[in-house]
Amino acid sequence: MSVAAPGQRAQWLLLDTAQAQQALITLRQGFSGVRSMKLFHGTEFQPVDEQGPWLIDLRDFPALSSLCHADPQTWQGLLLGCAAPEQRLREHLQRMLTVSVGLDHRALLNYYNRQTASYFFDACDARQLSCWLGPIDWLRWFGGTWADLAGGSQGWQQLRNPGLAVEPLRVEQSLTRQQRERLHRCLLDQHVWRWSQSTGNGYRLISSFQEQGLALGFSEQALLDDWLWLRLQHPRAELTPLPQGLTPRQRLELLRRRWLNDPS
Repeated sequence: MSVAAPGQRAQWLLLDTAQAQQALITLRQGFSGVRSMKLFHGTEFQPVDEQGPWLIDLRDFPALSSLCHADPQTWQGLLLGCAAPEQRLREHLQRMLTVSVGLDHRALLNYYNRQTASYFFDACDARQLSCWLGPIDWLRWFGGTWADLAGGSQGWQQLRNPGLAVEPLRVEQSLTRQQRERLHRCLLDQHVWRWSQSTGNGYRLISSFQEQGLALGFSEQALLDDWLWLRLQHPRAELTPLPQGLTPRQRLELLRRRWLNDPS
């Protein structure tokens, strides 16, 4: 994945409407002639298609394409270059929505979100990119990791389709181990970012505390949240070894009692 300034003009925008309500207002008021479709329409996610992404045709609207580049914070989503017929593009983007995770689990892959894209596509090699991008020639978005967002260092990201001869994307394509791990890291980093925003503490501090909690076995979100709250109350307390055989909840309660008795 390369970092690039806007180059050739995009033909399509996959708008992440959940993060782009102002863009929808501008679209209705200033670009009423632009063709768009709700990507969830015609899929199993149709009952919530108002919350899903919109595929917007930019081909006859260079002014709108320029606006997407000039104001990416408002027009959040993926800019696409694609010479394939519209129906083929739409069907491919819809197929990308549903993935298999392990043997028995299915999930919605919100690859159209700029943070998710920055993690997911980074976990794809050339053959996997050729499969996932299919008829798409290139993708461009303004984003980065959650740490990039926290540090104000987001930028333009771009992917080009390697165009290797591979099997087409399957229905409910299985994720690789590396893809699953990167998506899990995306969720963990998002958790850090939300705690940083809500408490006013630095992203790096919350991230270090979260990693401590995960190493102690506090992997369930409720338990991890309890740990973060306790750690923020005792940021300089020493982490001494804990007895063997305790459950994660018992370990947390033991730490709480220790630190309450020694509030360092």
